[in-house]
Amino acid sequence: MARKLGRPADQRKALLRNQVSDLLWNGKIETTLQKAKETKRVAEKVITLAVRTYEDTVNVTKEKTNLKGEKVAVKFTADGTKKLAARRKIMAIVYDLQEQRVKGERKADFKERTKDIEHPLVEKIFNEYAPMFAAREKRLGQGGGYTRIFKLGTRRGDNAEMAILELLKDVPEKK
Repeated sequence: MARKLGRPADQRKALLRNQVSDLLWNGKIETTLQKAKETKRVAEKVITLAVRTYEDTVNVTKEKTNLKGEKVAVKFTADGTKKLAARRKIMAIVYDLQEQRVKGERKADFKERTKDIEHPLVEKIFNEYAPMFAAREKRLGQGGGYTRIFKLGTRRGDNAEMAILELLKDVPEKK
């Protein structure tokens, strides 16, 4: 049973989308315990979907006409049907966060670094988190458990129980 978090459905869904997006982008968020538990539920589903489909790619060859009028065969790798469907489903769940310029980075360098990336958060999920958690799944022999919650105690003012929700990065090998 999903928690209502004291909000109407549209606000609750927006809150969870925002928190899941921030968690996947930053790797860690601080929130109330109840929000953390709901966010964890959604984030685990997103990561599981990515882990199951990230290897589904297809090599495609297209013919393009260059500036001289010659037809040239161009090879590239595209998403397979399952990965494409998973990518679209994930894009429906998380917000499209954009890459930020690093302090001291020139504008030209930033544009060069981000020119091929349309949806940075989705790319991060499929290119960083999915391979990392798939390797962890093979190593430990179990899926899931991609996040953890640390209780922080109560918040001053309203006495709400606070927690830190973070993605697991490095887990020691099973002995």
